[in-house]
Amino acid sequence: MSETRSIAVKFENVSRVFGATRAADNLAFEVYDGEFFSMLGPSGSGKTTCLRLIAGFEQPDIGHILVHGKNVEGVPPYERDVNTVFQDYALFPHMTVAGNVEYGLMIRKVPQQERRRRAGEALEMVKLSGMGERKPSQLSGGQRQRVALARALVNRPAVLLLDEPLGALDLKLREAMQVELKSLQRQVGITFIYVTHDQTEALSMSDRIAVFNHGRIEQIGTPAEIYEHPATAFVAGFVGVSNVVSGALAQRLTSSSQAFSIRPEKISLFDLGTPVPADMLGIEGQIESATYLGANTRFVVTVEGKQIAVIKQNASNVGTPDTILGKSVLVAWNLTSMQKLS
Repeated sequence: MSETRSIAVKFENVSRVFGATRAADNLAFEVYDGEFFSMLGPSGSGKTTCLRLIAGFEQPDIGHILVHGKNVEGVPPYERDVNTVFQDYALFPHMTVAGNVEYGLMIRKVPQQERRRRAGEALEMVKLSGMGERKPSQLSGGQRQRVALARALVNRPAVLLLDEPLGALDLKLREAMQVELKSLQRQVGITFIYVTHDQTEALSMSDRIAVFNHGRIEQIGTPAEIYEHPATAFVAGFVGVSNVVSGALAQRLTSSSQAFSIRPEKISLFDLGTPVPADMLGIEGQIESATYLGANTRFVVTVEGKQIAVIKQNASNVGTPDTILGKSVLVAWNLTSMQKLS
């Protein structure tokens, strides 16, 4: 990201403590204007607490939060230039779709004609034109999620906060909505801050990702940076599938006990006796399992007592994986595919 980009949200050494739990632990980071920024981590990692701090539902115990340069501590949620989309949609069941979308404008005393015009534009934006008179109960889960998005966008917030908004949808609809959300964000051009525990979701949608663990940020980077160059063993293991090698095996392979990670798809399997290219590391292992997954086959190979996952693309017809169980093979990967871990 360019240093000249304006900053939408800034955390300055922010902490939030609940009893003995440090939900946010001395966090310092920035989110840029117009960015799709994801907070990724397991349950209890602090990502939702950060979202609530930005929204104003929580206040920091220490540190400062700035939205477009303005310190927002003590500013109530309805006075902040942000809106939130929740996983459970939080729609009013007794109101029509249009009524739900107009509600925030009505609270702000926007004239009725202007409310209807803007609500219509928002519904068109989320592909729900002509459904304004329906009730939420008459819509599918994906349509209700679109209404929640329209209601948040109609107020034209500077920052849109999304708290696992696709979590209640089935896989196919969730994948379709990921594409639509990213397209919508580009269309409206406002900052999206997105909370998720789904690595694929974060990788496919985000400009940058912050990986959370126990109230701290382990790494911030683009999806490619996070996946290809994980900074810690936690990031390597949480974002996608990765083999973390340390201790005696790392020492034998690299002459250093420092841990490193290697992604399963970066590893090749060769017959024993195959010469190892100069730019690759190779070691003997034994195939413990082979799982056919359609496009790929996933192998588990035991190397000196450690299980190594290997993913091989099925570019041509493959035989029954069971026929190679127990086979001794050469496990090899390029030196450039290894990522040292802190």
